[in-house]
Amino acid sequence: MLLAIVEQVSTSYAIDRRRVYLTGLSMGGLGTWVLGAAAPERFAALAPICGPLRPPTDDWEARARALAHTPVWAFHGGMDPVVPLADSERMVAAIQQAGGDARLTVYPEADHDSWTVTYANPELYAWFLRHRR
Repeated sequence: MLLAIVEQVSTSYAIDRRRVYLTGLSMGGLGTWVLGAAAPERFAALAPICGPLRPPTDDWEARARALAHTPVWAFHGGMDPVVPLADSERMVAAIQQAGGDARLTVYPEADHDSWTVTYANPELYAWFLRHRR
């Protein structure tokens, strides 16, 4: 359903299809991992923020392999009481192990709201714009 929305917007507006970026926070961070891995050819880069994994039922390792050719910059609060930092660490490490370009920024004093500082960071937008399909 989300991919249909992305396609509809891409055909209805003047969108550079080579520069479609995916980001989300918390459960939207999980959505970023899931949707990005389901259609990695659609996105130039991903920026999940405190996105949880759901082991053992979630096949996050397969998602990591699917994202091996998509740049990823993940963000997480070091003191997040809602989503363990280990989730972002595990996913970024798995993408790197699969040969992918993934990095993680941890805000040591941040709790679950690690998105405010992330979305206020102009480096994120410059990083997005350096990537295209």
